[in-house]
Amino acid sequence: MRILSKYVFRQAVSSFLLILCSLTGIVWIALALRQFNVVTSQGQDTWMLIKMTSLAVPNLMAIIAPFSLLIGALQTLNRLNTDSELIVLSAAGSTVWTVARPLLLLAVLVSIFLALVAHFAQPWSMRTLRDYLVQVRSDLLTQVIQPGRFSSPEQDLMFHIRDRSADGQLLGLVMHDTRDKQQSQTYLAEHGDIVKQDETAYLVMSNGHIIRRSDADGPPQIIAFDKYVVDLDRFEPQDSGSGELKPRERYWSELVHPASDSTMFKNNAGQFRAEIHERLVSPLYPLAFAFLIVAFVGQARSTRSSRMQSLVLTFLLGAGCRMAGLALNSAVSRNPAMLAALYGVPIGAIVISLVMIKRMDRQRSGVSLFGRLSDTVGSAAASLVRSVMPRRKVAP
Repeated sequence: MRILSKYVFRQAVSSFLLILCSLTGIVWIALALRQFNVVTSQGQDTWMLIKMTSLAVPNLMAIIAPFSLLIGALQTLNRLNTDSELIVLSAAGSTVWTVARPLLLLAVLVSIFLALVAHFAQPWSMRTLRDYLVQVRSDLLTQVIQPGRFSSPEQDLMFHIRDRSADGQLLGLVMHDTRDKQQSQTYLAEHGDIVKQDETAYLVMSNGHIIRRSDADGPPQIIAFDKYVVDLDRFEPQDSGSGELKPRERYWSELVHPASDSTMFKNNAGQFRAEIHERLVSPLYPLAFAFLIVAFVGQARSTRSSRMQSLVLTFLLGAGCRMAGLALNSAVSRNPAMLAALYGVPIGAIVISLVMIKRMDRQRSGVSLFGRLSDTVGSAAASLVRSVMPRRKVAP
């Protein structure tokens, strides 16, 4: 049985890794296409695009890895059943746990992998991605905007410079901002410098004016300034508590024990709660998927139709559980009472699967015992009849 378990484990691992790499590649390509404007409109090279899209992949591993396990294990058991290997194992006297043990071992390894990603890889990747975004925003004005050309890094935002000095200073800067539909602002400055502080980049303008218009029919407001600072983070939508680490960018200790003066925590305490429990509950889904697979597909099937129905039903149940978990995680950020349901989805799937597996084992054991008793009684009765009845003499 050890040889059979190792064989099933190797088959399941190879299918899981193949599907994991395939799904990760598809997700990476989708992210790369979505962020392609980093190269086209923001002047970054291809290597920056690869780094930024790759750093976003660990954030999706909580979904990719369990589904890779679900699809890989289903494909493995389907192939074993198609090749009649499960039927041979059942005829040889093996139980459902012969197939279940290697799948559960793989599920435990995937759960450990998810825990490591959630607690270490994901915060590190999100922080590094945050640094790259700051670099892209700061390079926006120093590299992309060309003298004498009108550049629009995003909708309703336009830049123009007359020239750029040898040390990178922007000369004759014009910035027209109409993103706020209630008010348009135009910045005119003789000089502009990019200043980086911590994880934020600022545009420092000198000797200029701000032309602000809130009414199309009314006169504009003109404000003169010697120095004016614009936060480049304003070029992208920001959450409340801007400048602080978001929940997914924090390590476990920073997430559980945020600073007492944290504006992000005060305004988004529900997101902190949801992120904490998401990191705890996500490793349970590979185990839940493994038990569902054993309960619905672990037994040998003699007909192709019943096998296909079991495969489809198992996949839909697994996908439904994970989607319900994601929805409940969003609900937990608003209502702490949903925590019981959040943990109840994977744990309930495990308990129901164990009940089904136990019931199938009892039915299988009962049928086998009845069959052995019937064979024994029938053999004894046949022997008794042969010994009692007289033998016929063969005529010469």
